[in-house]
Amino acid sequence: MLLGLGVLAVVSMVFGMMAAVSQDLPAIYDFAQYKASKNSIVVGDNGEEIGTLSSDQNKILLSSGQISPNVKNAVVSIEDARFYEHNGVDFKGIGRALVKDILSASAAEGASTITQQFVKNALEAQGDRTLFVKFKEAALAYRLEHHWSKDKILTEYLNTIYFGEGAYGIEAAARTYFGSAHPGCGTETEPCASVLEPWEAAMLAGIIQSPTAYDPKVYPENAQARRNVVLEKMSEQGYISESQLREYQEQALPSPASIEPPSIDSKAPYFTAYLRQQLVDRYGASKAFFGGLKVKSTLDLRLQEAAEEAVSSYLGYSPATASVVVIDNHNAGIKAMVGGPDFDTKPFNLATQGHRQPGSSIKPFTLLTALEEGISPYTEYPSEERFFHFGKNNQETFRVTNDEGSYLGSCSIICATTYSDNSIYAALALEGLEGKTVRDKTGAIAGTIHKAGYEDPISTNPAMVLGGLTEGVTPLGWAYAYSTIGNNGDRVSGTLAPRPGDSPVAFTQVTNSEGETIKGGDNDSKHDQVFDRETVETEKGILETVVASGTGTNAQIGVEGQWGKTGTTEENGDAWFCGGIADEVTACVWVGYPDTTTPMTTLYNGGPVMGGTFPALIWARVISAWRDIQAEHAAEKAARKAAREEGEDFEPGASESYVPSEGEYGSPEPEPEVVEPAPETEATPEATPEAAPEAAPESGGGGGVTAG
Repeated sequence: MLLGLGVLAVVSMVFGMMAAVSQDLPAIYDFAQYKASKNSIVVGDNGEEIGTLSSDQNKILLSSGQISPNVKNAVVSIEDARFYEHNGVDFKGIGRALVKDILSASAAEGASTITQQFVKNALEAQGDRTLFVKFKEAALAYRLEHHWSKDKILTEYLNTIYFGEGAYGIEAAARTYFGSAHPGCGTETEPCASVLEPWEAAMLAGIIQSPTAYDPKVYPENAQARRNVVLEKMSEQGYISESQLREYQEQALPSPASIEPPSIDSKAPYFTAYLRQQLVDRYGASKAFFGGLKVKSTLDLRLQEAAEEAVSSYLGYSPATASVVVIDNHNAGIKAMVGGPDFDTKPFNLATQGHRQPGSSIKPFTLLTALEEGISPYTEYPSEERFFHFGKNNQETFRVTNDEGSYLGSCSIICATTYSDNSIYAALALEGLEGKTVRDKTGAIAGTIHKAGYEDPISTNPAMVLGGLTEGVTPLGWAYAYSTIGNNGDRVSGTLAPRPGDSPVAFTQVTNSEGETIKGGDNDSKHDQVFDRETVETEKGILETVVASGTGTNAQIGVEGQWGKTGTTEENGDAWFCGGIADEVTACVWVGYPDTTTPMTTLYNGGPVMGGTFPALIWARVISAWRDIQAEHAAEKAARKAAREEGEDFEPGASESYVPSEGEYGSPEPEPEVVEPAPETEATPEATPEAAPEAAPESGGGGGVTAG
């Protein structure tokens, strides 16, 4: 009797809980039809509206008959093979997943059904969910299966799932990734989703699990491998034959140039697209796009416009382009981001996705490694052609020369930094640093770069000491690593950063339509003193000589505390200038061809583009604008204070004649005349088996080995 009562109590509790959660069903119905949805907006750090995170292009709802069976088959095969058999909760799948998880001692396999995923997205449940929340989702999935047909559930799921690149829903995704492959699609009579081929549908189905990791534009190898897994699943479940499997796996992915995301209504679209992905990851696509949120970003719209104008001024009629990133040292906020010449025609973001060889801009991290190991900056090395032996039995040789055979004689590390001597820096890195092998020494430099905050892998081949990496670096990642130098070794981040504590910050607050800060919508700065402060101050003092009298004199704007480093790769394929002003801001400027690594030997007044030419000039223009803006802020603050003391109302704009004292921001100097910079020496090492290959044209990254 007690057992019977116990069973009855459990059953009653389960049904009671299921009845209690049923009140959420109307919200799920509304979610499917985008009821009462409102675009989220982005504002700058001063409150000025920048744009929206999405557009009405994303509200494209299709009926079941407008979606190709290939899409449905692909999604079911990879996301929920027993979709047509279970009642919303796949108990057999749960059991199978549990066994695999136990055998592998990890969460190797999930058991969430398509219906449960749809419910989770409708409830905007992201991240770690409690056991009760998961039970609630399962109960709602079970109830939903009794209200909607399988086909309706699958259709609504496909209409509301996120496919990356701003594509929300299957039609937006089909247009984004395959619109160019099917000319004329995208109309009411012929949606692009209705004409997708099996291999195209498989790629989209593969993206669902992780829109970032399987983005074919950014990670084509990942996307192709994932697509082929989906095709294998489709073959196993009888949707395609073995011969079709082999044929479809040979099909190419869409090229980055053919991927056309929905347009962004934004004054800074490259930055907005970068920010959008973070918000989707944190809050879910539906809430990020259509939740009526107000996102306060770190972007200074005036500085952004100044950066874009600087690039246009110097490169407007050039086939080369530039990427610019400015980071506020105090809170790691991204103040400006130039990702390319025109987002509408070239949406590939060079600032975040373009991996380019850093050339000699890598040398500050070698210098920092050496200083941390106790090597004196006055240590001298001969400046001459050098041969470094490495590999098994030292059978491989890394040859280093300076540009045009120009050498400094015997020179200190300080001198080698000022004039970017490759011979001395190669000796410092491969002979002076601690470690038994070349890889020990290059590994120490890579470790310093990662400690400074750079996320992506850094290769440890010998050529890396001069910037010849297997894979290049992104302007955003490089600027962030440099900002740790700017902060005297304090790596700054925030709780709203993509990787809190180890990445820059793009937004600081998120509020709802009522103006209330949402849960987890406030940013708190995070600090980590990863390098000795005095050591980094010594390094910055050395890097000041680069701007004062070395390869970066074109970056001078006439204020104290300027520091930086130039970088130029072999045959002038990439050119950099990275640096900062005291501890205020840090900026990186990259100049090159957007889609290829093409020599820029005649673009600068008929001569070669080097780090001390266009990059340094653009950097100077941007930093001058930053100081002008800060001076105006200081003037406005002083005027407001004076008005309060006088008992008057402050009117913005009334303080235009105010000039701040040097103690506040200094007085911005007029831009210096453009002069030819001192020649920047370059290495021309012989390629080794580990040397970096040329980049694929469509990747926007890569580059040749080396540089000055």
